[in-house]
Amino acid sequence: MSSTSVPTNRSWVPREHLGHSPATRTEKLLDPPFQAYLLLRAAFVTAPILFGVDKFFNWMTIWPKYLWIGFPHLLGVSPQHFMYGVGVIEIVAGLGVLVLPRLAPYVVVGWLGGIILNLVILSARGGTHPVYWDIALRDFGLLLAALALARLAATFAPQRLFHSHRD
Repeated sequence: MSSTSVPTNRSWVPREHLGHSPATRTEKLLDPPFQAYLLLRAAFVTAPILFGVDKFFNWMTIWPKYLWIGFPHLLGVSPQHFMYGVGVIEIVAGLGVLVLPRLAPYVVVGWLGGIILNLVILSARGGTHPVYWDIALRDFGLLLAALALARLAATFAPQRLFHSHRD
């Protein structure tokens, strides 16, 4: 490849559809949509991993209290053992966003939808059960952020998991 040629296999191609030339790394980092992509990706890698690890230790809260008992009963496990499975799924989701940023955010969207459904079921039962509408609303905001990450990844993330910089 000569010093004047531009590689065509780029993980990020800025606004070429608008007729702009490919940006340098510094120009990319100054681009607000790319910054938003990086912030959301960092958040959806670290948060699920940290929350997933905490499902094993209950440092932040006692996680089974946020669980509708019907789910672990359906599987014949204790609520805490169900939360161990939740933790594994959350860790895998965070790692997925790291290595598959075009696909994994949609998995996170589905996962957050499941969490919201659990909280709605738990809150709708009322009675002596705690009400978690506020947490369900917060998780809906996270679901929208994960969807925004997925849409930004369609522009900024590599198209292939393993790509070569050779042409």
